[in-house]
Amino acid sequence: MSLSLALERPLLAGFAGAVAMAAAMGFGRFFFTPVLPGMMSGIPLSAADAGLIAGGNFAGYLAGALLASQAWAAGRERWLALAGLSATALLLAAMAVTTALPLFILIRFLAGLASAFAMIFTSSIVLPYAVGRSAVQSVHFGGVGAGIAFSSVVAFLIQRAAGDAAHGWRLDWIGGAVIVLMAALFVARHLPKPVHGRQAAPEPPMAWTRPLVLLTLSYGLFGFGYVVTATFLVAIVRMAAAGPAVEAGAWLVTGLAAAFALFLWQPLARRLGLGVCYLLCLLLEAGGVFASVLLPPVSGALLGGLLLGLTFMTVTAYGLQIARALAPDSPRRALALMTAAFGTGQIVGPLVAGWATEWSGSFTLASVLAASVLLISAVLMMPVVRHA
Repeated sequence: MSLSLALERPLLAGFAGAVAMAAAMGFGRFFFTPVLPGMMSGIPLSAADAGLIAGGNFAGYLAGALLASQAWAAGRERWLALAGLSATALLLAAMAVTTALPLFILIRFLAGLASAFAMIFTSSIVLPYAVGRSAVQSVHFGGVGAGIAFSSVVAFLIQRAAGDAAHGWRLDWIGGAVIVLMAALFVARHLPKPVHGRQAAPEPPMAWTRPLVLLTLSYGLFGFGYVVTATFLVAIVRMAAAGPAVEAGAWLVTGLAAAFALFLWQPLARRLGLGVCYLLCLLLEAGGVFASVLLPPVSGALLGGLLLGLTFMTVTAYGLQIARALAPDSPRRALALMTAAFGTGQIVGPLVAGWATEWSGSFTLASVLAASVLLISAVLMMPVVRHA
């Protein structure tokens, strides 16, 4: 291998990972957000129905994350990553062929499982190439935000082309499926083979220190608090009648901010520490959730989307890093338990938000509740900061 190829390969791996993350997460997991308003008006669906569908997707993601953490997958990472992407494309298309709520929930559950496989196994391949190269990791995880941004443009263009058709939301899902399939073909060509080290020794049981307990509770509440805006932001804009451009713009701002968030927070993390940045992100995110429903529709949606994008990937990544540092003898167990806490919050959040919206007639109550939960998450984190 030439020197230039050796230098380029890590960045190529990071870029392949970014495309996979954009497809699996930006489309497979979060495309529901810009398509949801069309489904709510065209089928129609209630906010409670939408919460059930979103909860099903996050339950599938949690199941996929727990399955992927088991030893059976060793040696099959690349095949499973590509299978997850291919399944994501098929399941996006499947959303266009039904209007039955139970089938929507089942399809989104399976899509959550597939996106978890694609994300986890792609990351397990790419991240070894990021050792000593922070840019590779940032490019890889920045793919989530890039996918969210691109999905907002795709949904907007398809909806404009479809006009006021009651079934325009079906074209959204089909268009998303085509894009994910194209991404899967690119990833299949450029994703490198896994780098396998020695078999890891079994980890001892978790030592539940007070900081680790507080961090896990905080992380679970963060899952609840962020997911309400991440699921319903475009629907909030639609209910406020701010117009299609603001609907697309709010989600585009979210994605662009998320794509660069880890780059932007990195200098502060070096200076202030991961714990302080985690805490600041929770406070900023709570402010954004409040803003999305309490400010005028245009400024509220754009500010809410911006603060969501700047913070949710950073809290996700820094929370897991802090957990590994607090449980140095059992890092894999710590990550699994943090993922379980986060996943539980993600499942409960849309359900509560949907029911609260049905009861109150607007998304204000659900968003204020989510922002309050984020503030509680920040309070729980305060004693942990000095240990992070």
